Amino acid sequence: MNITAAGLMHFKALNESIRQSSDKEIVIDNCIGQRYIGDGLSDKKITIKGTPGNALGAYLNGAEIILNGNAQDATGDTMNKGKICIHGSSGDATGYAMRGGKIFVKGNAGYRAGIHMKAFKHKIPVLIIGGEAGSFLGEYQAGGYIVVLGLESEGRLPVGNFCGNGMHGGKIFLRTEKEPCGLPPQVEVRKAESSDFAEIDEYISEFCNDFSLDKDKIMKSNFYVLTANSKNPYKQLYTHN
Repeated sequence: MNITAAGLMHFKALNESIRQSSDKEIVIDNCIGQRYIGDGLSDKKITIKGTPGNALGAYLNGAEIILNGNAQDATGDTMNKGKICIHGSSGDATGYAMRGGKIFVKGNAGYRAGIHMKAFKHKIPVLIIGGEAGSFLGEYQAGGYIVVLGLESEGRLPVGNFCGNGMHGGKIFLRTEKEPCGLPPQVEVRKAESSDFAEIDEYISEFCNDFSLDKDKIMKSNFYVLTANSKNPYKQLYTHN
């Protein structure tokens, strides 16, 4: 099914068309700011050409969304499973409270990407950012993997300030030759080891395949891994302990 969203098509009408369609694959042309596309869906593949509005793929429950453009704020908000693949950049709070599934961003992400990410048993959320991420990456992260590749960083640290602020679980991988400094006291940093890479290898392979990138070249670079400091005072506040 093909839907042309130009002409200020209301987001409710667009989403209702997607839900009512018996087709498993939907193509949206000329998308221009419509919100909540794919929210809660579990059984469709949506390809979007244009720029959707906030909360793309919110509460996604198994569907796949491919965006040939840039995303706005709160992409993948509280998504449960499925995949969002962005051939551009994304706004603030990408992957907010996601608890499963994968979000791949070829370009950059704004502030507070991966905030409140969490994992439960076999559900492990994964957020990979090919470019750079803004401040407060992984704020209050409780589980899952965040990877920032900094493919165009040219020596710059690929994240902003307060990376991992309040972090109490999961891992953040930063591809950089410059050791991250000025991190919050809740965060420990070290060079990534082979056991760390083994945890994310399949996701990096998938990311590189989706965006036609050279995985071997990327993985030859230095990575640092950020984890929660087991002695930090915040850890005692959470029930998983």
